[in-house]
Amino acid sequence: MKPVLTVLAVILAVLGLAALALRVPDTDPAAMRAKYAAAPSQFVTLGNGLVVHLRDEGPRDAPAIVLLHGSNADLHTWQKWAEKLRTRYRVIRYDQRGHGLTGPAPDADYRTEAFAGDVGEVADRLGLAQFHLAGNSMGGAIAARFAMDRPERLSSLVLVDAGGAPVRREGGGNLAFKLAAMPVLGEALSAFMPRALVARSLSQSVANQAIVTDAAIDRYWELARYPGNRKATSQRFAIGWQVYSADEVARIESPTLVMWGEEDSLIPFAAGKWYARTLPRARLVSYPGIGHIPMEEAPERSAADLMAWLAERAGPAAPEAS
Repeated sequence: MKPVLTVLAVILAVLGLAALALRVPDTDPAAMRAKYAAAPSQFVTLGNGLVVHLRDEGPRDAPAIVLLHGSNADLHTWQKWAEKLRTRYRVIRYDQRGHGLTGPAPDADYRTEAFAGDVGEVADRLGLAQFHLAGNSMGGAIAARFAMDRPERLSSLVLVDAGGAPVRREGGGNLAFKLAAMPVLGEALSAFMPRALVARSLSQSVANQAIVTDAAIDRYWELARYPGNRKATSQRFAIGWQVYSADEVARIESPTLVMWGEEDSLIPFAAGKWYARTLPRARLVSYPGIGHIPMEEAPERSAADLMAWLAERAGPAAPEAS
């Protein structure tokens, strides 16, 4: 019996050493801030103790729009839109709890309601009484939740390949998301997180492969490993996907622009059509040949559509900056 136990002990020791050797370490917070928090980044502390990395650009007296990124993304996903919008609008985007340089939430709460609560906290911290709210993917589900809970705060709602619809794609999808959603195994695998998996995940999410650059892959990979973000991701995925009923969505009063990539491999175009049918005051704009991230895959077209919507629904913006 002793030889068997000895062999098992050796095997476990080897496996333990291999796990330590293969584990991908967290990134260094100071290095990440130096790399990804250049001006106009700032850090603000909310009343719930969360220290949020955000960017607040454009004329302070212009109509404001808040942009919410998707799962495992960060505020940089809105860069092209921000460059267009900030000439005429006040543009606020931030790393949500458990993401980017904001990092994990002090209360470890990753329910959609907690994310939506942060929207109100950020708006209060920046003095926004009313604003437009746009969200992509997970951010879209959060934006919809906020529209249900705080309709008096919104001038309009923009859902970009948003989560929350009771419509799912059969087969295909994103390998990294599937692994992260597996109980126990997902958290264990997150310790290894090879860069190649992140590259594959981004590639599977988009139809326009031109945006899958080394810089983009590095950003996703490095910020996913910001201290505490991996555990936050596991906790968030353990909760499961947010799904709304038709009755809930039909209560949303805000005029809504639904924007969708027709080749979305994560949340199918059918979900966008569902939102457009179910929302009382919705307009649908779709993008042939575009996947899950239209604001990056088709920035010119999608930004132009958004600005036309804002001009039509929200009155005049600030004069365009020279």
